[in-house]
Amino acid sequence: MKYSRKDAKDFAQEHLRGIFAANLTPFTADGAPDEAGLRRNLRHWVDDLEIAGLFINGKQAEFFSMSIAERKQQFDIVVHEVGDRCRTILSCSDENLDTVLELGRHAQDIGADWIIVHAPPLYFHDNVDSVLQEYYRHISEHLDIGIAIWHQPDYNYVLEPETCASIAELENIVAIKYSVDRERYAKLTEMSRGKLIVSTSSEDLWLENIVELGWQVYLCSTPPFLMQTAVDQRMNEYTSLAMSGEVEKAREVCDSLDPVRKALKRTRPADKPQAQQKYWQELIGQVGGGVRRPLLNLTDDEKAEVKAAFDDCGLKLS
Repeated sequence: MKYSRKDAKDFAQEHLRGIFAANLTPFTADGAPDEAGLRRNLRHWVDDLEIAGLFINGKQAEFFSMSIAERKQQFDIVVHEVGDRCRTILSCSDENLDTVLELGRHAQDIGADWIIVHAPPLYFHDNVDSVLQEYYRHISEHLDIGIAIWHQPDYNYVLEPETCASIAELENIVAIKYSVDRERYAKLTEMSRGKLIVSTSSEDLWLENIVELGWQVYLCSTPPFLMQTAVDQRMNEYTSLAMSGEVEKAREVCDSLDPVRKALKRTRPADKPQAQQKYWQELIGQVGGGVRRPLLNLTDDEKAEVKAAFDDCGLKLS
């Protein structure tokens, strides 16, 4: 590890900054993880797009379809490939707590910067606060690495700001990917400054959150590598402008990406987000490939719609 447990919050406050992208996992035609394809994408994301950090094996990356051994292998590949050129936050989320801890220890041992753990499914609870506080306390107690909370209400409960702030008192809880309404995440931001770095996956509101809430990290989704190319890095540009105080220039650049945003959203089938984004990757020269079961791939008609929208969106290719 690059820091001690007691220094986890300070290390994150200094280094958990900029644009972090959540990877998509390329698979070969027979469904195996595509190591060469992943390494090629990593080099492009880090060397060409200068992405500050990578969120590995989240839901976009289809972690739920991979074995523990495959997930560890993905961790190894990423940490080896990016080295010190990029920060790493590795998703250890799982319904099984022993698996979370096993993946967390592996991430810690190979030199990842941080891990992130999704709040668990709680099927029979009305008041989840005490359960979640104990869940993260237990994980924190058994690991030294800095830990980010990950919450979005896809399990039909909401982790409230007050509970998040309480969990943030734990020594090595350093950040949260908090995909809730803006009122909640703004409140948590003010409650936990200096203790918990707050972010969400919405690129649409990233500029406003830099300017109005003083956010330091986009943590994170796929826009950093789907909306940018080696010769068209407007997300990087407006982020840099906003963080240096040039808000009007930043807004102008940000607004110019509206056709790209609309093309991505308009052509994304509700039940095929990974498949659509992987095909978009292929259109901009990255390695995409198919999805694993139980997910569905795009039909030819859906691909044609994505391709037409891509061709008209104005994203420049090298």
